[in-house]
Amino acid sequence: MADGQGAPSGSKTPSDFLKSIKGKPVIVKLNSGVDYRGILACLDGYMNIAMEQTEEYVNGQLKNKYGDCFIRGNNVLYISTVRS
Repeated sequence: MADGQGAPSGSKTPSDFLKSIKGKPVIVKLNSGVDYRGILACLDGYMNIAMEQTEEYVNGQLKNKYGDCFIRGNNVLYISTVRS
């Protein structure tokens, strides 16, 4: 508990993870099964997400491309980083 926030030193919280991936490529999976892939621009405490250079995938197939997109947090199943 060296960092003063109650977490053991060396461990990361979900909040730390979300802060570390801003500006990086991510995959956002919705409860409906649709994936959005793009650059994470920002997110808030309600998990509302703003993305740039976004692509929409349905059943693994590219369906649409968007410049910017906004996803309401209650639709989000998970956020994952893109592995290279």
